[in-house]
Amino acid sequence: MLIDVYTATGEKKGTVELPKTLFDAPINEGLMHQALVRQQSNRRASTAHVKTRAEVSGSTRKLFSQKGTGRARRGSLRSPVLRGGGKAFGPRNVKNYVKDMPQKMRQSALKSCLSLQAQKKAIIGLEGSWTEVKSRKAAELLGKLPVELGRKILLVTADVHRELKLSTRNIPRVKVITAAYLNPEDVLGSRHIIFLVDALAKAEEVFAAKAKPLAKKESKEFLHSSPSLQSSKKTAKTTKKAPPKKTSK
Repeated sequence: MLIDVYTATGEKKGTVELPKTLFDAPINEGLMHQALVRQQSNRRASTAHVKTRAEVSGSTRKLFSQKGTGRARRGSLRSPVLRGGGKAFGPRNVKNYVKDMPQKMRQSALKSCLSLQAQKKAIIGLEGSWTEVKSRKAAELLGKLPVELGRKILLVTADVHRELKLSTRNIPRVKVITAAYLNPEDVLGSRHIIFLVDALAKAEEVFAAKAKPLAKKESKEFLHSSPSLQSSKKTAKTTKKAPPKKTSK
């Protein structure tokens, strides 16, 4: 899939092909939803907290006798029924909202998000270096690009880009992140995604690379050359029990 590439002056320079490993993946809506819920849930903090009747301050003396007064059977002042008492079934700050998700599922969800935005033609490229901190120039550049100002715009850089981040931090609904920190929430929530040209290669390097398994010959050589494995084999041989001796009657 090809996207348009623009220069730092806002002029269209040409096109660049998106990596198929990231932007041509099958779209799995259920997996994207699961990854998005996990990301938002892991950011959630349980701050609301109330005291129970065991934690609130107050006397534990029984207010009046159990029988003979014609009134309700009252306990202490800490009862949830009375004003100033503890709260029954209130929120506590010990709840854990953290959700887990395997790495392969997280990467597949991110690839689905990027592929969906690529199909919507929401991704463009930007070429050139940004060497000064100027919010006015950054706003002028965004005005020249085919993006809707006022909608959420995501700028993706290869590494930490201090000048670009400082130049856009005062522009509403514009966010700058590095390629290694791409996530489903920012990708799906953005109306436009602007990739710096070198950020595409960085994203492919981070998310599309797979570890190559050892070949059979290499694994055999590793087993023979490992001293710890050899010593464990020797100890296993020495610790074998001898067969019982036959006794003559």
